[in-house]
Amino acid sequence: MLPPLPSPPQRPMGTPGHGVLTTRQKQNRTLMQRKGLGTRGLLVNLITNHFRVNIPAYKLDDYFYQYSVTAAREDGSTVEGIGGGLGRKIIKKLVQTYGAELNGRKVIFDGEHTLFTVGSLPNNNNSFTVVLEDLLPFSSSSRRYGDNDHDPQQDLKRAKRSAKSQMFNVEITFSTKIPMGLIANATNTHSHHQQDDALRVLNIILRQHADMYYDPCLLVRQSFFVNTNQNFNDVGGGVQACRGFSSSFHTTQSGLSLNYDVSTTVVIKAQSVLKFLEESDIVKSHDRIDWAKAERVLRHLRIKVATSQLEFKICGLSEKPCKEQLFAMKFKRGDEVQTRAVTVYDYFKKQHHIATDKSASLPCINVGKSNRPIYYPVQLCELLPLQRYKKALSSNQRSVLVDKTRQKPQDRKDVLERPSTIEGYNMDPVLNACGVSIDPHLTQVQGRLLSAPKLIVGCEQRLIPRDGRWNFMHKKLRRPVDMQRWAVVNFNAYHNSRWFCEGLIRSGRDKGLNIAPIYRIFEEDACMRNEPPGVRVEKICKKIEGTYSFDERPRFLLCFLPEKKNCNLYGPWKRKCLMDWGIITQCLAPGRVNDQYFTNLLLKINAKFGGINSELDLEDGIKIPLISRCPTMILGMDVSHGSPGQVDVPSIAAVASSREWPLMSRYRASVKTQPSKVEMIDSLCKPTETGDDGIIRKLLIDFRRTCENNRRPENIIIFRDGVSESQFNQVLNIELDQIIKACKLLDNDEAWNPKFMVIVAQKNHHTRFFVPNSPENVSPGTIIDKNICHPQNNDFYLCAHKGILGTSRPVHYHVLLDEIGFSPDELQELVHSLSYVYQRSSTAVSLVAPICYAHLAAAQVAQILKSDHSAESSSSNVEVPSFNGEVSASMFFC
Repeated sequence: MLPPLPSPPQRPMGTPGHGVLTTRQKQNRTLMQRKGLGTRGLLVNLITNHFRVNIPAYKLDDYFYQYSVTAAREDGSTVEGIGGGLGRKIIKKLVQTYGAELNGRKVIFDGEHTLFTVGSLPNNNNSFTVVLEDLLPFSSSSRRYGDNDHDPQQDLKRAKRSAKSQMFNVEITFSTKIPMGLIANATNTHSHHQQDDALRVLNIILRQHADMYYDPCLLVRQSFFVNTNQNFNDVGGGVQACRGFSSSFHTTQSGLSLNYDVSTTVVIKAQSVLKFLEESDIVKSHDRIDWAKAERVLRHLRIKVATSQLEFKICGLSEKPCKEQLFAMKFKRGDEVQTRAVTVYDYFKKQHHIATDKSASLPCINVGKSNRPIYYPVQLCELLPLQRYKKALSSNQRSVLVDKTRQKPQDRKDVLERPSTIEGYNMDPVLNACGVSIDPHLTQVQGRLLSAPKLIVGCEQRLIPRDGRWNFMHKKLRRPVDMQRWAVVNFNAYHNSRWFCEGLIRSGRDKGLNIAPIYRIFEEDACMRNEPPGVRVEKICKKIEGTYSFDERPRFLLCFLPEKKNCNLYGPWKRKCLMDWGIITQCLAPGRVNDQYFTNLLLKINAKFGGINSELDLEDGIKIPLISRCPTMILGMDVSHGSPGQVDVPSIAAVASSREWPLMSRYRASVKTQPSKVEMIDSLCKPTETGDDGIIRKLLIDFRRTCENNRRPENIIIFRDGVSESQFNQVLNIELDQIIKACKLLDNDEAWNPKFMVIVAQKNHHTRFFVPNSPENVSPGTIIDKNICHPQNNDFYLCAHKGILGTSRPVHYHVLLDEIGFSPDELQELVHSLSYVYQRSSTAVSLVAPICYAHLAAAQVAQILKSDHSAESSSSNVEVPSFNGEVSASMFFC
């Protein structure tokens, strides 16, 4: 074992290398430009879901003029948040009324506070009076039906009589102008910000087009969803998968293009509120209702009331059931107005002749405000269509969602090739005013098919993956490990666990693993099945602790869980094993067991124990360009966030780093929590009085301990996942600065300046590739770096995996920085090869393995925190519990 590294000498805060950025760190880095195109690989012709866009030359001298918009009512009160439905109505009416005063300009409204025109308005400051004829005097959230101070029947009559005009004073003030010519001249390396602004205007036109031509229409960023039956698929729990389309303009090497693709979101099923509650398991019976949960789910959803056909937004629920909830009903007796207390149930039964017996014992829906409630019986309320469901889906819902929304390549291509789509855009009056015309045919591009890298398995046997796959039949693992002390824990999950273990031992010996006979199987008592997860885990752990002495405890525990995914025992069990005991564990919930199942399980176990299942032939000797020559560290970085509806759950930053240079197949991970929904990692370097307590320092020390001759990395390659293009500069100038600072603080050697490469991997995009005249997906190893890539920046698309179900989604790699000096071919070969070192499977993965490992580590820690009682009570300030030293450097996440 290598001797421990000496502690860095203390130096005063503020000296170089102790929290102060050097000149190299202070520079404001910009994205690197493309150095060239790759040439290796077999040329292949493909088509993509991009449509070429043409703008005539005479239009390139035009400008988009940007204006800010404010609106005030007749009494002078400002319209708070002009965005949304009211804002669009005001602008639409303004254009209809004052078309001549606007010089016939086509208006583009972003739905918020900004308006664009093609050509300028007559004046820089414009004032208009807009009259809307069809607005009720009350907002949808405060109409007085069922109000404590009003008679619902009288209020309804008053509302109908008051369906009169409302007047708004609209101010439109000039802000700036944006040249349209920058869009066409995409290869120009200057004025990127203005080019992005012009693209933003064009993309707003696409959103406006969808909102104008489809009613109702749900807009989600650049995707739109229409309320037609064929677009919906039930996924259970009262929610549906809704199919729509995504459309956006992009500048590419070939000029401007329209990216058009199928998109999916999850929406609330349009049905009665009561039916929705029943389907979502909130209402099991009228005497067993979790109304606190029901209120959380229903709050802010929009409904339509059967008696009036009016629409409202749900504010909450009444404290009492419908037959007991009172409100003050006004009535006239002679010339005197009197009030009397009436229940909501009696009112609707008498005034509207509606029997609300079904919801008499249920709370009412409140569509008013907390201090001025407006109640309706649940029975009369229908949920409106196209309302996004923002809560977390269950594992079964996610499985159904994937199954019902996937499309084979040919089916997806047929949908995208429908001529009506592009015809609609070509007929749009605003796009016509911009001179935009779109070619209705999918764009042809040229890609290259990279050869799969050679792999080495046991007994120095070399193999070449076919179609992104290989197998271990009649083969040994590259570096198998011994399993001498191990036991089994069975949470009432698998009734034939001893037979399973015997099959695992036989399969392991075939693969070269020396697995000792099973020592003992710990069965959970049947009476514990209904106990809380933490109690069940603690109970069986006491059995284990009562059986072994501390020195004789098993090194590995195989754990049978009762559920395949999201089992609530997983978190507390992993916490106990990895953080308290320091014991490697593998959880499973067997379904159909065969030799392939045993093989996949053994791959995970061997990797966790420090073994290697297969490695690249490039790793055997000095064959990897620029990496084998000097110590190179590879990092995969990702941040995992809670579900969309969870705002008090911490985000989890995970970094996986390579070890045992010159290998690229061995990794370890370090994980930290950070504030909820924060994407930039803030704990890469955390200077203290005595050094650094950040993520990177631990990984640098580990790399040095496992590197030949105890050397520090001279090259550091960073793969970052989960960031958008708007955050690229933050990765370069915030996260990279932290990493450089961590290097300086390692042992305060100013002469050590490793070179960096930063690459961002994106899967959240809508570019797809198809093989002409073939129903199959593109082949593994397909790479595209021309035609539809960025005109200046260094990016490429890679589809490294074999797409079996649905249409393959390529990974979009953006090279932000390269101080090492890779050629395009060397870099693309490296990224492709890193898709083949994922130790959990015998297939190439779509993302490079370091990022996959960071995903796994973050997901596992998220489950541990979820099960921790302190995580539920202290919101987003939870710290990740320390991993036991026995497992902290292992691939526990495999």
